[in-house]
Amino acid sequence: MHLTSQYYPIQSSTFKYSAREMNSVSTIVIATFALWKNGNRTPLNGMIEPLLGFFSKKADQIILIDCPHQTSDNIVPKIEYYQKGVMLKQTTAPFLFTPSFLLKTFINLQTQPMFKIRDFLATFYVLSRQKKNVDLFIGLESIFTLVGIIFKKLGKIKTVVYYVSDYSPTRYNSKIFNAVYLWLDRVCAIHADYIWDVSRAMMPARIKNGLDQKKAAPVIHVPNALFPWQINYKTTRQLEPYSLAFAGTNGPENGLDLAIEALSIARKSIPALKLHVFGAALNDSESMVTLITRLKLEQSVIFHGFISDLHALSDMLSTCMVGLAPYRSFPRSVRWYADATKMRLYFGSGLPVITTHVPPLGKEAHEKGCAIIVNDRKKDLAQAIVQMFLHKKNYLKFRKNAVAFAQENTWDNTYRAALSAMHPRST
Repeated sequence: MHLTSQYYPIQSSTFKYSAREMNSVSTIVIATFALWKNGNRTPLNGMIEPLLGFFSKKADQIILIDCPHQTSDNIVPKIEYYQKGVMLKQTTAPFLFTPSFLLKTFINLQTQPMFKIRDFLATFYVLSRQKKNVDLFIGLESIFTLVGIIFKKLGKIKTVVYYVSDYSPTRYNSKIFNAVYLWLDRVCAIHADYIWDVSRAMMPARIKNGLDQKKAAPVIHVPNALFPWQINYKTTRQLEPYSLAFAGTNGPENGLDLAIEALSIARKSIPALKLHVFGAALNDSESMVTLITRLKLEQSVIFHGFISDLHALSDMLSTCMVGLAPYRSFPRSVRWYADATKMRLYFGSGLPVITTHVPPLGKEAHEKGCAIIVNDRKKDLAQAIVQMFLHKKNYLKFRKNAVAFAQENTWDNTYRAALSAMHPRST
């Protein structure tokens, strides 16, 4: 099932935007999503902070369409207007107040079709009221981008970017909804001006599932990245000895159970090993409690729960020595195609990474000497853990490479490279 991370870049001979042209953008519309809790936008959102932070330096006006995730406290889309990086006002689309009670009745459905309709209507509403033409429209995922494409055809938008943070050929269990999902992706991949993929594995998967590459828009690799303050590493003397970090939920594809089982084996060689878990909570899963109790690891696995403050998370990760990303090789897992954000967080905190052959980022990190790749078996993972700690010179080399990787992996670098690769697409 695993696809190679083949990438289809723009040819180097194409025209690139100059710095002057990039700074001449007048109006940008960004349509995306966020999780809202207690009246505040959480860090779980579709690239809002990095997009606003970068483009506020380049655009006279930014319009943000934020469609809250279905589990948010308030699910009515928010429209925010920014000028020179300052939010001038926040409004909502009036007609969307009426069906909000209907949306809540669909919250427990897997595919959330009513929320997709909401996203379409909210984006359509904002663009239809926009008096000036839009220079750049960035749609996170297909339903937003589809509206941008419609208004481009109407001559209201100059450039449409299809920004894809999550893709899988088997996104939904329902064959009907999955077919619609793949169709929408193909439509946007063909009719947008550019595709921004966070992972190099996405385009080969599209082609395998029926996309005609010759008809597709140019695809640009736009990986997830770090803010400068997330590159926060400590001296080796400040690290907790023999400490491992796992960031993420205890969803089966993330492999927390694999990390715990590997810890049990590795402790036979290094009894002082401890695993710090950020994100998941012990009481999230009875099976996790049973596993830890059976392996007698109650004192060796420390759960810190979900940390919403990214500054605090970065600081806590930086006290650990090694980061684990033990993704399971499930055939239908989205991890085959997605960007492993947790690995980037580890690198920013100075942590070398041990991962499996699943995430596309693993191969790149391995080539840059800051990650070890193993099969998703507990013995293989345990062996890599032991090797990492018992060979100090190699560990320090991995750590140095991890920091170097992070220092290049900033949001400014990511978006600057994406813009410099863009060129006018003939229609």
